Amino acid sequence: MTRIPDFSETELEVVREALAERWGRPVEVEVAEAEVRLDPHAFQLTTCPALYWEVDGCHFVVIKTAPTRYRCQFYYRIREMYGTGIEEYDDLGQCVLTLLRVQADHALQRRREAEGSGEGGG
Repeated sequence: MTRIPDFSETELEVVREALAERWGRPVEVEVAEAEVRLDPHAFQLTTCPALYWEVDGCHFVVIKTAPTRYRCQFYYRIREMYGTGIEEYDDLGQCVLTLLRVQADHALQRRREAEGSGEGGG
């Protein structure tokens, strides 16, 4: 199998710009690797380049599964993992923007639920 290329500087800049726009400040992005099942019907794991960052207790991961294919998710705890509802993207910018929008909506819902249950403390 052909090795999946690492994230390019251009790709890293796309992510950094989106994060800075979302939070109004630079966010540190770590380059990592993830083992993923590229074929949902196979047991074989493939090592793929990944990007990771954490903001306000939420962890984000973008995984490069092919030269121009990306998967993403965010999580708070290991049992609180979320995706965007789209398995893979062919545009990194769209992948990251959708991930950030879905997480922002989810965070707002979490705050509302906490406030409604008296946990918001406010």
